[in-house]
Amino acid sequence: MENNSKVSALLARFAPQMTRTTRLEKVLVTICGGTVLWGVYALYIQATKGHSVTGMRDNVVWGVYIVNFIFFIGISYAGALISGILYLLRVEWRKPIIRIAEIITVISTILGPLYILLCIGRLDRLHHLLLFGRIQSPITWDVIAITTYLIGSMIFLFLATVPDFAILRDSRNPMFGKWRRRFYRFFAIGYKDKENQRRFLRQGITIISIIIIPLAVLVHSVLSWIFGMTLRPGWHSTIFAPYFVVAAVFSGTGVLIIAMWAFRKFYHLEEYLQEKHFRYLGILLMVLGGLYGYFTFSEYLTGWYGSEKWELHLIYKLFDRKEFGSMFVYAAFIGVLVPILIVAIPKTRTINGITIASVIVITAMWVKRYIIIIPTLETPLLPMQESRMEYVSYSITWVEWALTFSGIAAFFLFFYFSSKFVPIIPVSELAESNAEDNNPES
Repeated sequence: MENNSKVSALLARFAPQMTRTTRLEKVLVTICGGTVLWGVYALYIQATKGHSVTGMRDNVVWGVYIVNFIFFIGISYAGALISGILYLLRVEWRKPIIRIAEIITVISTILGPLYILLCIGRLDRLHHLLLFGRIQSPITWDVIAITTYLIGSMIFLFLATVPDFAILRDSRNPMFGKWRRRFYRFFAIGYKDKENQRRFLRQGITIISIIIIPLAVLVHSVLSWIFGMTLRPGWHSTIFAPYFVVAAVFSGTGVLIIAMWAFRKFYHLEEYLQEKHFRYLGILLMVLGGLYGYFTFSEYLTGWYGSEKWELHLIYKLFDRKEFGSMFVYAAFIGVLVPILIVAIPKTRTINGITIASVIVITAMWVKRYIIIIPTLETPLLPMQESRMEYVSYSITWVEWALTFSGIAAFFLFFYFSSKFVPIIPVSELAESNAEDNNPES
């Protein structure tokens, strides 16, 4: 694959980012690595002493691990839906952001299910789920759907990266050593940028895009049915599937914006990640926020108006400032209305403003997952009498916090090392763009 002058110039621009490590990067990697080691130690404590070191008990059998699982699966939508839809519609401004979205999808889909394993008391029987799983169970559906989703997402990312692997394989830039070239030669799978190869590759990416979009919707729908098909207050709902899907796209868009801001800031990619990309995604964030707010209002209004005693016990807990009131206000009001206002007002619709709105969205969506899980489990149908408080109420222990933060640190590390092997901005996509595509006013 012959690299022209434009490709060579792009490689010269991204080669230092891929091959050199700044002092700030070393500090951040050290911090993230130490956090992961802290999580490994916490995992050892939990494996040797059992679930008694967590806040989970007979009553609250699910805790922050399930919250993290739903959260990571949700943000994976950033690549599955956004990059898939933008690719199918051939939207030109997608090119600089599509790889960031795809990497978010793969990493979060790998990390999310790991938190499920932390909830299992008998990991030695994990294979029984595959051997003896009941197809009637939504949990079995979830395993099948997430596995298929992960495979499809990895194929989508790989096919979209093959042209860049070929470009890096054939690059004469001295900054790429022999071991890197062997790596690129293997993953380029003989791609030479011939007409028939380009045609087959585009057809493959198109097919995967068509498959991955409904598959992404199915994954979070199945995840919501695990809750919606149980007769518990706050869970037994017919709108949980679309509610979860909208929330997932909402949070995934926020993570994508934050990742774009970080790479733009630290690697000075202002030429590629322009204000228009943040503005377009900010508008999407605003629309999703309005839709998510509508679902939230509809969900709680019907539960409150129905006045079912068990349901009202849960709603009163969510409204009570001494229990979950502050969390509910932040997740249902601040996390929805503030981002909408930031994007809607022209003066605050800036790159930094939209990024701040995304941070609010991400934290609010994590809190929302928390108040979906914990208050319901703390509201049993039969009152628990003469029980210790820690068996009735759930509180996160240091072990759970350690494994939570280690997952976030692992996310950053996976992202960082991915950017060291391939350009975070697709070189092959930009090489095909004309001067008008790179114009900030276009």
